[in-house]
Amino acid sequence: MTTGDVSAPSIADERLQTGHHGNTVAIFSRIAAGLEGLFERERDQLPIWLPVGVGLGVAAWFALPDARAWSAFLLIAMAAIVAPLALSPGTRWARAIAIFSLAAMIGCLNIWWKADRIAAPRLGHAQAVEFTGKVEAVQLLPAREAIRLLVRPYDAPKLPPKLRVNIDAAKAPQGLAAGAMVRLKTWLMPPAPAPVPGAYDFSRAAWFQQIGATGRAYEVEVVAPAGVQGWQARLATWRQKLASHVRSRLPGGEGGIAAALATGDQGGIPEEDAEALRRSGLAHLLSVSGLHLTAVVGAVMFLVLKLLALSPSLALRFRLVLIAAGAAALAGIVYTLLTGSEVPTVRACIASILVLGGIALGRDALTLRLVATGAIIVLLLWPDSLAGASFQLSFAAITAIVVLHDHPRIRALLTRRDEGLGAKLGRVLLALVLTGLAVEMALTPIALYHFHRSGLYGALANIIAIPLTTFVIMPFEALALLFDLFGLGEPFWWIAGQSLGLLLTLAHRTAQAPGAVTMLPSMPAAAFALMILGGLWLFLWRTSWRRWGLLPILVGAIWALTTPAPDLLITGDGRHMALRTAEGGLAILRGRAGDYVRDMLGEASGTDQEAAEIAYLRSASCSDDLCVTDIERSGRHWRILATRSSRFVDFGPLAQACAKADIVVSDRRLPRTCKPRWLKADRSLLRKTGGLAIVLGREAKVSTVAEQVGKHPWAPPAMTGRPSPKPSRFRQDRRSGSKGGRD
Repeated sequence: MTTGDVSAPSIADERLQTGHHGNTVAIFSRIAAGLEGLFERERDQLPIWLPVGVGLGVAAWFALPDARAWSAFLLIAMAAIVAPLALSPGTRWARAIAIFSLAAMIGCLNIWWKADRIAAPRLGHAQAVEFTGKVEAVQLLPAREAIRLLVRPYDAPKLPPKLRVNIDAAKAPQGLAAGAMVRLKTWLMPPAPAPVPGAYDFSRAAWFQQIGATGRAYEVEVVAPAGVQGWQARLATWRQKLASHVRSRLPGGEGGIAAALATGDQGGIPEEDAEALRRSGLAHLLSVSGLHLTAVVGAVMFLVLKLLALSPSLALRFRLVLIAAGAAALAGIVYTLLTGSEVPTVRACIASILVLGGIALGRDALTLRLVATGAIIVLLLWPDSLAGASFQLSFAAITAIVVLHDHPRIRALLTRRDEGLGAKLGRVLLALVLTGLAVEMALTPIALYHFHRSGLYGALANIIAIPLTTFVIMPFEALALLFDLFGLGEPFWWIAGQSLGLLLTLAHRTAQAPGAVTMLPSMPAAAFALMILGGLWLFLWRTSWRRWGLLPILVGAIWALTTPAPDLLITGDGRHMALRTAEGGLAILRGRAGDYVRDMLGEASGTDQEAAEIAYLRSASCSDDLCVTDIERSGRHWRILATRSSRFVDFGPLAQACAKADIVVSDRRLPRTCKPRWLKADRSLLRKTGGLAIVLGREAKVSTVAEQVGKHPWAPPAMTGRPSPKPSRFRQDRRSGSKGGRD
């Protein structure tokens, strides 16, 4: 064989490899050129994605289970920073992806650092304690006939540094105020985790508030009255007096809502009125946030501008818009402090100041860039607020409003023009309807994820409620408080009271309408994430590729709607169990369960029907101590055994009952002789897993609170790092040849 014969295949292989490499480079070049064109057309929108990147990092920290996963996310973000810049240096798309990944990295590091920085001791177990402490805050809860105290223990070094304690209002001693020293006898418990998967996790909120225990005091004594108070304590005391004054001028629910609008204190709103507001989609009116702050800031700016314009010399010598904007900003800050400086109010105050700054500089009053700036400030200062419904609802609403009114066709449709009064009113009404629908569509997934319910008629109710609150209730309440200084506020209180009565009537009528509320069981976090990401993609881009956002929205919605409701819910303490009946209702183990437990189990199950008691089901057989019920799902019979008292049960009969049951539930530690066919959810297991949600079928699926909490710092010690139950298929019943069949 000649040299040429030997080298020919090598040359061919080399050319083939070169050809493949050339094809790869050509494909990458076309993709890079396409991305560069897209990002060039969207260059004005790119800065808006910065808070999304920061939020992605924060959300990843909450969603991922432990430090190893958080570290992996940071490594992926770091790779996403370096790779685009290395592959395509100098291009806009590479810089944009690198900056977005850097923002995600900053968000994850920021929340991780904050969670470690604010770590505070927590109570290890429930116990009766007597201690002396200093009252930091007092919150009146008239609707519950209770008072909530935030106390720092003084003579109990083993207790956490900050405790939240409720007391009966009738037992409150004289002199109970912020700054007072009190002697308490109380029953304290660690901050409670979510009772079942998908429920509200108070332990997470308590961690970021540095609350180490909660409880109820049965004896309270003021040992030293409040001394010289700091400005925060004086402001809190004045806020309580203002709330009490408002409630003294307006009775019932009207007074409770008026106090909430003035001071942010919702404790005086009766539960039936609060529930009607929630079911009608008007509950956002209770939380002082963007709507209320906008009304205050807008009214102050309008009045200051009009009053100053009455003087020709002032109008000619000074920029009145700048002065009015400064006065409005000051009013917004004072209102924020007055209402307790909660994160939603602070967030709205920041956004309002940014808007006022834009107006003073001659810019558009409200743009997505201003919204993005406010979101970045909040996420950097309070990254934990991202996990709460308040942050998500407020920013989703304002983003939907800005995007709607910024759309060229909508802007052209709603722009003021020279036309008759009827046409103008019709255009205003159309703007309200479109805005309400846009907000309702943006908020529905968030409301369903956090609260498992959404009001179908909320958009229509808000068309009346928002203008009524903004232009009638709040102005006349402010005038009533002002004229009360001279003893002349009664007429204004009457108008405010009648308007609040109309608002409550609207809430109750809407809540009672057929099909007013849509209920949905706990949806998968991934389905919710798809809908949120799809919505952001749809809202934040301008060109036609924004329509691709509809795909994840559709996939997430189908996933959420097709997720089956749990057939069995077991709370983390094992005391409460809820069973979904064949008719779609709910049956609970203990008929004397309180409203909170009933509502929580109903929301997690996706039903608002009144819960029955398992003992009254035809398939159940219950005594004072034990309850057995048989159900059928997907052609398979299940037998469930549950304890319902603290009395001793003989081991022999208990072991026989366990052997015939598929699932055993108990709030006590059951003996080893109790061996059900499938799952023994007693105290030993529930301490590791927390509450359980079980979907029964040919193959059962178990979700646990431990899986959702992971190894985050607020996870109970017994739950951290412990495996969740992963039940296998049923054991073959040797006697009958059936898998878990009925005996």
